[in-house]
Amino acid sequence: MTRGPIQLDVAVSYGLPRKGLPSAVSFNRWVAAALDGRILRADLALRLVDEREGRSLNHHYRGKPHATNVLSFPAELPKGVKLPLLGDIVLCAPVIAREAREQRKPLTAHYAHLTVHGVLHLLGFDHDDVRDADAMEAIERGILAGLGLPDPYA
Repeated sequence: MTRGPIQLDVAVSYGLPRKGLPSAVSFNRWVAAALDGRILRADLALRLVDEREGRSLNHHYRGKPHATNVLSFPAELPKGVKLPLLGDIVLCAPVIAREAREQRKPLTAHYAHLTVHGVLHLLGFDHDDVRDADAMEAIERGILAGLGLPDPYA
């Protein structure tokens, strides 16, 4: 069983109707699994958005004219400030639902994967090259297996 950090605060907000979306309890569990053994204290915000908000954020921060499944915004704390603030994760519900259908994945498993993926980005993991991508995917597979979920890359 995943314990996660000693102190974990995940603020979950929904920018669209919650029907059919995972609960805050599920998101907390997935975040705790991603952080387990990596960090002792963590605060982060997780927001679920519609396609319009997702497109606006992706355009503003990444210059892309479309919504994407997950965006991660690591906290940029002033030098010398020591807080457990990790940052923000944005999940675009319509994109995630569409991907799950197209890839024939259980929707909950896809949300879990993208939550874990976003948390790892907050911790500094990336997939800019093949080696980094392989390493990050291996970590994701291990975390999801620990949650009893299938390999998202299979």
